[in-house]
Order: sequence, then C-alpha cells, then structure tokens
Amino acid sequence: MAGSDCFYCDSRGCSAAWQRAVCILVLYAVSQSTLADPWRLAQSEHNLKLVADGLLTLMSFTILPDITTSSLSIQNSLENDPGLTQATLGGGFTVSSDFPLYLEGNLGWSRFDPAFVVTDGAEQRRLPVKWNSISATGGLGWDFPVGRTGELKLRPIFNFMLGRTTTDAAILGRLIGASLDRSVEVVQDAKLNAYGLGGSLMLDYEHYREDYEIDVELRYSNIQLRTFEDTTQELKGDSESNSAGIWARWRAPTGVTVFHRPLRYVLETSHTQYLGNQRGALGFDYLTSLGAGIEFDSTAYTSFITRTRLVGRYMFGRNISGFSVGLAVSF
Repeated sequence: MAGSDCFYCDSRGCSAAWQRAVCILVLYAVSQSTLADPWRLAQSEHNLKLVADGLLTLMSFTILPDITTSSLSIQNSLENDPGLTQATLGGGFTVSSDFPLYLEGNLGWSRFDPAFVVTDGAEQRRLPVKWNSISATGGLGWDFPVGRTGELKLRPIFNFMLGRTTTDAAILGRLIGASLDRSVEVVQDAKLNAYGLGGSLMLDYEHYREDYEIDVELRYSNIQLRTFEDTTQELKGDSESNSAGIWARWRAPTGVTVFHRPLRYVLETSHTQYLGNQRGALGFDYLTSLGAGIEFDSTAYTSFITRTRLVGRYMFGRNISGFSVGLAVSF
C-alpha cells in the first residue's frame, strides 16, 4: 500500500538542534567571502561536524514509512525562527502467502528555511537561505508466521537508503549582496550526499473477518547514515534514524454500497517514539495521530488498485499539534 498525508503544525518550542544544522551555508559562505567587519553573523560559529550531523538528522525523518511524519510543516510564530516542510510517499507489501518476501520503499523530500541574521552591532538584516533534501529508501524482509493461525508475523527487514542535500546557492550570492550592499563570494555548489544501512524488526497482526478487519504493526527501526564522496568537505558527518512505533487500524462496512462493493469506515491510530539523535531534534520526542475516514473498494472494476482510503488525522506531540487529510491506496 502507499499513501501521503499533509500535517500543518504550529511549534511553540522547537529545539535549536536543527537550526544549528542549517547554519552551515552562511557560516561557510561568510568565512570564504570578502565580507569584512563590522558586519558579522548574529549566530555563533558552531562546529561544522556537528552541523553536518544535524543535516543528516533532518534527513532521517523522511527515510521510513511513518504516518506521523509523512508530510510535516512546522512554522514557529516567533520572528526569525526557521520553517520546515517535508513530505514522504511510501509503503510496503508481502508478495504472497506462499512466497512471503516483504518489499517496502519510501521517497522523502524536505525544504527548510532558516532565518539568518547579520549585524554590525546596531542594525540587523535578515538573510534568506533554503536547503533542499531528497532521499530514497528500500527494504527487503521476510515474514515468519507466529502461532497456528498465521495472523501474527515476525518480519525482520534490511533497509538501505540514498539521499542528497543541496542549497539554493545559485541565487544566494545575489541575495546576500543585495542585503549587505556589497559583493560576497559564496560556495555555489555546496552539497551533502548520504547513504544509510540498517534494519527494522516488525510484528504484524492481521485479523480479517467479514464484519470487520484489524491491522496492528509494532516496529523498531535503526538506520545509520553517513556522508560519502562528492560531499562538500566541510559537510561530512554521520547520524542515525532510530525510532519505535505502533500503528493500528480498524475497518468495517458502513452498510452503504459504492462501486458495487461495501463502503467501509476506517479508524486509525499511531504513536512513534523518536530515539537517539532524532529525539528532540525538531522540538518533540514523540508524535501521536488519531484518524477517521472512509474506504472505497474498487475490485469490481480493477484488480490493480483494490482499495482507496481518505482519512483525516489529528496529530500531536510535545510542543506541536496539527491536522492532516491523507489519501492512500492498496494494491
């Protein structure tokens, strides 16, 4: 199955960790430029290795199928606080009961907009800088039945990932120059290339009856991220995607027929705990979602897309809350 959601969130206390991460371009640009005193960055110069690790931590939120972060938009109401937008599209399936190979994939994208400030001690000027990140993750697993019914499966998964982060550097030089009324030389092709290797362990429970269907998944994932060749020297680093979560869904007929098949109502919930480097990186340690919607059965017309779901969700965590409207399909 595959799906996408769009969460619109208000963050009242996001951590400075990811703000640190996106400082790298301006810090490096200014260090390589002709920009002279008295103008300087209002932020302090953080260790570049920690900044590179922070960029990878941001990427780690988009590399696995996760309803709570499938599309996330964070906007802090405080002036000059960064914004973050990210989206993912992914899912997984087992080939068949006779050949229980599990395959999953995920595409992720994020764009973050820190508000950099330069100052001469009396006047401050804002420098707009944006980073763009894209990632692709795959997974190979195998289903091992637990118990006699076959409804419960233990599923170890091997995960691998490739990602790239770049900047809007082509126009950055002109923006900085216009802001400061002087010429600034800037790195035009700063980039971070990353790969990730790791795995997940999942317990999958599928209890299907004519009157209702229950799905429950418990999952722990750990993927180690590293930069590799063709990465700007100052951006080399490492991080991890480390999380544990539970997802559950109830489906049952509404009594209405649509497309010659029963129209179902859907109830969903999920909870993800972020561990390791991800914990607190965006200002929260966990995310929980509660959802309700409807599901159309299209098997009377096509065998390719069997079901289509439209689900509204409310998401919340420490310092953050939001809502979504999600569209998903089953194959």
